[in-house]
Amino acid sequence: MKTVRIAVWVAVFLMAGILGWLTLNVTQTKEVASDGPFGVPFTLVAQDGKPITEQAFRGKPSAVFFGFTHCPEVCPTTLFELDGWLKQVDPNGDKLHAYFVSVDPERDTPDVMNQYVSNVSKRIVGISGAPDKVAEVIKGYRVYAKKVPVDENNPNGDYTMDHTASVFLLDSQGRFAGTIAYGENPDTAVKKLENLANKG
Repeated sequence: MKTVRIAVWVAVFLMAGILGWLTLNVTQTKEVASDGPFGVPFTLVAQDGKPITEQAFRGKPSAVFFGFTHCPEVCPTTLFELDGWLKQVDPNGDKLHAYFVSVDPERDTPDVMNQYVSNVSKRIVGISGAPDKVAEVIKGYRVYAKKVPVDENNPNGDYTMDHTASVFLLDSQGRFAGTIAYGENPDTAVKKLENLANKG
């Protein structure tokens, strides 16, 4: 009986040691990940037709939203609200960048993005590109995006996109600094952008 009890205690100590080691390694991994820029390197196309890379998300903090121009409600609402928050937090436009990245590059050409975004905001830059390149960015920034047929009986017809509806906040080094959820309290959203701008 005594031998069994000793064996149980040895097993408990071993498990505690293993769990402690795992916790330490997971914590260190998260810390290392948070030290570097969020997402992946990319070369896409801005709404003016010029190349744009991940370096656009450096130098100043950025608000980045992933969506599409055929979006019926979430995207136009978010762009409109984001434009208003930017005017409130950064009226001179010298503290924050803002970007709208298409998750539907097949329809969202740079020209389409330019017309769409310009109708809503002069502060937000639309980004699109080749579908395979956009897909890499969507995956690299951990964004959910899925094509959904409007008519399930006609999958080759018109479609919509399910996608992440949050605005990603990145600091001046491109590191993840939080999100603004769709439908978030406007005062909270403004406070988050103020905090982001103050990080420089």
